[in-house]
Amino acid sequence: MPTDANVVLITGAARGIGLATTRAFLAEGWTVAMLDVDAETLGAAQSSLGATDRTDAIVADVASRTDTAEAVRRTVERFGRLDALVNNAGVAVFKPFLETTPDEWQRVIDVNLTGAFLLSQAAVRAMTEGGAVVNIASISGMRASTLRTAYGTSKAAIMHLTRQMAAELGERRIRVNCVAPGPVDTAMAKAVHSPEIRADYHDAIPLGRYGLETEIAEAIVWLCSDRASYVTGQTLGVDGGFEATGIGLPTLRRDLGDAD
Repeated sequence: MPTDANVVLITGAARGIGLATTRAFLAEGWTVAMLDVDAETLGAAQSSLGATDRTDAIVADVASRTDTAEAVRRTVERFGRLDALVNNAGVAVFKPFLETTPDEWQRVIDVNLTGAFLLSQAAVRAMTEGGAVVNIASISGMRASTLRTAYGTSKAAIMHLTRQMAAELGERRIRVNCVAPGPVDTAMAKAVHSPEIRADYHDAIPLGRYGLETEIAEAIVWLCSDRASYVTGQTLGVDGGFEATGIGLPTLRRDLGDAD
């Protein structure tokens, strides 16, 4: 049924940052098309929201040109419009450079980069009254680390894709920006980050903690809203200050404490 509310399509919406972003948009009065490749989890996520009249669950693989085109067509057919796209879907392979297989490399690039490209092309064509696109990158696209050859490279490319899109789509009144989260307390982080790794991150982040999924969601909603109407082509690091710092932060903190 067509709606007068703004409509956003969010990929990777079944869990984590995508689901938190769905909740944040709903709280702002938006209607949300939720896209994910995991049908069972997506259905449970939509049911948990209690807003079936303002959401649609679309099972699709963002790396498929057919799936992405159909997702946009279905969204416009049901809700009558499309005002924003959040390219959040992503996969990660955490392996040493020499152990990363060509197939693993290709799948990460296909989902994280090509998926955003395909869905953005389809969505922009449907944004007849202007709109906004937010691509989700990562701090791993800004600074290199071990075990992130495919993932970090895909996220660095997403940031440049954002600039390329913004340069061309401004004349269509479509803004394109990027959010680069730092360490976030997602289920994946809780599963793979040992206590020692968590302590290392806490030492390296000026705010001294992991981010919350809701904090990333708030930045995404802001960039899609009219409150960010003159912001385009930007990458917003939502990382507790992680990218801004260098080495020696724990020692410097102790020194500052002694100076006080």
